[in-house]
Amino acid sequence: MRRPFALLAAALLVGAFAAPASAADGDAGNDGFTIEDPRITESSGLAASRLHPGVYWTHNDSDDGPHLYAVDGATGETVARLTLTGIGAPRDVEAVSVGPGNRIFVGDIGDNLGGTWPYVWIYELPEPKELRDQTVRATQYVVTYSDGARDAESLVVHPKTGRVYIIDKKEEGGHLYEGPAELSASGRNVFRPIAPVELWATDAAFSPDGRQLAVRGYFGGIHYAWNGGKLQRKGRLSVPLQRQGESVSYSADGSRLLYGSEGARSAVESREAPGGDDGKASSSGGGAENGKSADGDGGEGRIGTGTLVAAAVVVAALLGLGRLRRRR
Repeated sequence: MRRPFALLAAALLVGAFAAPASAADGDAGNDGFTIEDPRITESSGLAASRLHPGVYWTHNDSDDGPHLYAVDGATGETVARLTLTGIGAPRDVEAVSVGPGNRIFVGDIGDNLGGTWPYVWIYELPEPKELRDQTVRATQYVVTYSDGARDAESLVVHPKTGRVYIIDKKEEGGHLYEGPAELSASGRNVFRPIAPVELWATDAAFSPDGRQLAVRGYFGGIHYAWNGGKLQRKGRLSVPLQRQGESVSYSADGSRLLYGSEGARSAVESREAPGGDDGKASSSGGGAENGKSADGDGGEGRIGTGTLVAAAVVVAALLGLGRLRRRR
């Protein structure tokens, strides 16, 4: 994905502050891990397996072909690589989600051309009962939006109803789009906006009971009560500082949120999921209420002022260096 120069510079700084996650040694692999497979360099989606607790499905962003990887959360090692058949050539795969009946949904929904593709795709396949390298036939669905083409990186499937949702990616905030009650493989599936999302969203995840929706961006996240699709903002998420935050997944038991990033040997970091029926964000949210930061800005992150100032210094320095080189 193309990134603004300032964002990339800030992301480099963020990566410098982020603590590497160690391989999990308990809680069925939900404590965080490092993706060890050298083939996975652009992990852009993450989804916890219900059939194989402690295993997480992921995929590369692009240029990797029709592949899914099952990663053991206890070791970070790949335990299965699936090759999808029955579909065309993937274009910009950005998300993965597990729905009812252990059905895996893959969102080929990115649009690096600024939201100009006339349609995007969703792939559906059964999760294999045995984890090994194998070929799996998938069903391909054609997706359009009722209000025109757009870029998106977040796809979620409700764990109870099986309905598919997409959140578009806009810096000023996007919308939650609802798909048809049942996807059709023979025609176009029109997704319609049903609720605003106040985030530059790079991924999202349902809690296993379908009552909570976690949405993340590059530097922060928001926790919503699902409320039948009428989202109720409950608070900010304790999103770790990562080099390029691309993915989020609830653990299979719903107790943790795991956050992934692109890059070789990228870390998947674990945080406590917002707990209880009150929907409050975790205590590390800095005492924010109703999803707004302590100073009332309602922004994405939990990054302190000092970090933002430091990021600005790095950006300014890099820009200055670029100007100096151009004068030579």
